[in-house]
Amino acid sequence: DLFASVEPILPSLQEDNIVVWVLGSGPYPAGVVALQELLDAASEELEPEDAWQPEDMNDTCLYIFTSGTTGLPKAARISHLKSIMCLSFYELVGASSRDVVYLALPLYHMAGSLLGIVGCIGIGATCVLKEKFSASQFWDDCRAEGVTVFQYIGELCRYLVNQPQRPGEREHGLRLAVGSGLRPDVWQSFLQRFGAIRIVETYGMTEGNVTLFNYTG
Repeated sequence: DLFASVEPILPSLQEDNIVVWVLGSGPYPAGVVALQELLDAASEELEPEDAWQPEDMNDTCLYIFTSGTTGLPKAARISHLKSIMCLSFYELVGASSRDVVYLALPLYHMAGSLLGIVGCIGIGATCVLKEKFSASQFWDDCRAEGVTVFQYIGELCRYLVNQPQRPGEREHGLRLAVGSGLRPDVWQSFLQRFGAIRIVETYGMTEGNVTLFNYTG
């Protein structure tokens, strides 16, 4: 869907030896890798383990967008080890395979993709992906999907408490909210209005090696 935005600058990208991969039906200009054709032609058989197992767990697994804790926004290096550590995120905050996790965070950030998606894989939980967060639809979504865990950034909780009050706001199965950046006043308002939901505030950086968890509330 975004290829039209990249196409005008293809020559300059290719001059810098940047390879463009596209998922979806073509045709595409020369030098662009059409992934769908390769996927359709690929074997269902898994390659031998030594072909995909990293030689060193500290080698780069992927690059992910960071908004610039250590400078300007950029692609930050994420190792295989750090990616695997994210498998345990939801277990650390008290979630389990029985939970249904509501995720409306952007997947180009570490919080949404590695803590959210990979975290759900780590505990075998169900993940409900919302393309764009909607404060007015949130509680209806929670009831419709049986949501028990919500991963937030603080602003999402502020949007919810700023919504007009409506019947049934406390009629939901949400038991746990986990995320970063929740201000104390919004925290208190959230609990008073929506019920006894356990909140676990965390703090970490894409480029950091320490994460904090507020287990005590």
